[in-house]
Amino acid sequence: MELQQMRYVLAVAETNSFTRAAERCLVVQSALSHQVARLEKELGARLFERTSRRVRLTPAGEAFLPLARQCLDAAERAAAEVAATVGEVRGRLAVGLIPSVAAVDIPGALRDFHRQYPDVRISLRVGASEELAEQVRDGALDLAFLGLPTTARPEGVEARELARDRLVAVVAPDHPLVKGPAVDLRRLSSEVFVDLPAKTAGRIQSDQAFAAAGLGRDVAFEVTNADFLARLVGQGLGIALLPSGYAAQLSGVTAVDVTDAPARVEYLIWSRAGRTPAATAFLDLLRAGGATCP
Repeated sequence: MELQQMRYVLAVAETNSFTRAAERCLVVQSALSHQVARLEKELGARLFERTSRRVRLTPAGEAFLPLARQCLDAAERAAAEVAATVGEVRGRLAVGLIPSVAAVDIPGALRDFHRQYPDVRISLRVGASEELAEQVRDGALDLAFLGLPTTARPEGVEARELARDRLVAVVAPDHPLVKGPAVDLRRLSSEVFVDLPAKTAGRIQSDQAFAAAGLGRDVAFEVTNADFLARLVGQGLGIALLPSGYAAQLSGVTAVDVTDAPARVEYLIWSRAGRTPAATAFLDLLRAGGATCP
């Protein structure tokens, strides 16, 4: 069983096509198909059901795929660890982040990191805090930037608090709230809201604040992406509560101070199981840039 065969199987599974898998792997289709067939013969089971219209994993293929990923990840990490002993940093760096992260200039940090370590392949995943934390625990991400209510803290991972920030009301430029002074949650409770999905960390902090004040509110639009959320606000479809540091980066909307607004804590987290040389180098770079990192 060869690592390259596993890479071919992974490519076919992800593309559902031998043709597209061969294109991704930069080989001719016949060579890829031959290697997959050799692996199937060695395993004594077919990994894919092939028809003229589609390719899909068999039960044996479903069982084989996660183990193949683990083998490939282990091989990549082994190569990176060996390179690190002679002063080279390479391999993979998988970073997760919430769309509204404001404590660290992520694009700038990645630019500096890539200039210093051009052999490291970087992948970014944008998602909700709870999803990213789970991916760090599972090893799918090396580290992640989260935003959580003050009542929560990352669990099952190593974590450092980066910053605290209060939420502000984000409204369309022509909204009546723009002309007045700071508002409170009671005043905002009469507005229609655009917000993140229920039970996400970004939504919970606002829900808890209104509930603690004995107030309800109308969330008419739920959006998974904070940038698109701001676009809906800009069209006058509702208002939103967003971290002030992130709101300052938005265009087409106006921020209004909220006297009793909830706070948000930004965290940097990484796995307790250990860090790759690339992850360690990235954390060192963040610390050198002034971030509170390990």
